[in-house]
Amino acid sequence: MAKQSQNEKDILLAVHETALDLYGAGFIDKKKMLKYDALCIEAVPTYDAVQVRELRDRYKLSQSVFASLLNTSPSTIKKWEVGEKHPSGPSRKLLNILERKGLEALI
Repeated sequence: MAKQSQNEKDILLAVHETALDLYGAGFIDKKKMLKYDALCIEAVPTYDAVQVRELRDRYKLSQSVFASLLNTSPSTIKKWEVGEKHPSGPSRKLLNILERKGLEALI
């Protein structure tokens, strides 16, 4: 999924706010509101080897500590950093939280 432009984000936000108002007034049901909620969730970015290493270096963490923080193995971190594998699923989400909110958000 391509990164959203600011205009697209603004439009989705306006649509979501309108849907919320319609839901509050009883014009749309919960199932439809959940669809609008899902529309407005930003995609989690992918991380390549360089980005993983830069993120680990930013917080001055060893591969073992970084692995523990992300609930994975040190060998997985090593594979990510050499480009043999790429983070997916929950690991991408945790990397994104770490990148946006800092180390304290994961401790």
